[in-house]
Amino acid sequence: MEIMKGTALLLLVLGLFTLFSYKAPKGMKAMGALANAACAAFLVEAFQKYVGGDLIGIKFLGEVGEAAGGMGGVAAAALVALALGVSPVYALMLGVSCAGLGLLPGFFAGYVVAFFVKQIEKRVPAGLDLIVTILIAAPLVRLIAVGVTPLVNATLLNIGGIITEVTNSSPILMGIVLGGVITVVATAPLSSMALTAMLGLTGLPMAIGALAVMGSSFMNYVLFDRMKFGDRRTTIAVAIEPLTQADIISANPIPVYVTNFIGGAASGIIISMFGLINNATGTATPIAGLAVMYGFNDPLKVTICALLCATVSAVIGFIGSLVFKNYKIKRVEEIRGAEQTAA
Repeated sequence: MEIMKGTALLLLVLGLFTLFSYKAPKGMKAMGALANAACAAFLVEAFQKYVGGDLIGIKFLGEVGEAAGGMGGVAAAALVALALGVSPVYALMLGVSCAGLGLLPGFFAGYVVAFFVKQIEKRVPAGLDLIVTILIAAPLVRLIAVGVTPLVNATLLNIGGIITEVTNSSPILMGIVLGGVITVVATAPLSSMALTAMLGLTGLPMAIGALAVMGSSFMNYVLFDRMKFGDRRTTIAVAIEPLTQADIISANPIPVYVTNFIGGAASGIIISMFGLINNATGTATPIAGLAVMYGFNDPLKVTICALLCATVSAVIGFIGSLVFKNYKIKRVEEIRGAEQTAA
């Protein structure tokens, strides 16, 4: 019952934010900003605090990581405002007004107030707009962020806690679900970093997210190379960061998503059997996700597990290319050639 509840809640969150990405005004740009904010705050924290500070033992690097990790709300509010077209000074003004608050409250408040600030920039005379932004927008963005913090804690972070508990009690089954879902999300417009950051995943669930996405790099390289979606540059790019090839993936969802779900699920089983943990939330990304794992686990176990995930994922990528060899695909020259012609 708990497994079904955790899975249902995960899919509900994924559905809601996918809907936001496609239907909300500039939703895709906003979600991209959220992923960038998670990168700016949590990846610096993961590398410098957990690897540089805790693993290597350099105190200064630990302080750098801790400082960055506490700036999630600032990064989210500022970057979403920039993505929505607010001027850099006003975007940073919104960001610093959210100091000390979490990633999601900063994101939500920055998104809402950014539209208001754009109207100020448009309608208020130059010079006076600065005063109006300081007097009204700055306190407003913090008021909204503070107001939504209890709601975020009671919903998204609580859902993340439920998923963590279910994963710890049924690691193999949730390894299949989390590994498959997070790996597919990594190739979709909604970033896997953003999803895991929103849910505040830590421990085994975050380890599954980090190493499953790492394994997907090898899987997608083999799949793209054998299916001939594009040239060598396209194949290398999708292995490093799938979102750079979002147009190709969106045009060929079935072979890419099906293969990635199966490969991610297989990696999730492997990671669950190793019992690895990752307490750096939001690190479901290929290179950084692997690196931070060494800060929380025995290096030899991480290396063996990562090699197994990479090998199994590459094999599944090869099998996927065989299964879908007769599937009609759209290649990069068709997709981008059509876009250039329309432009």
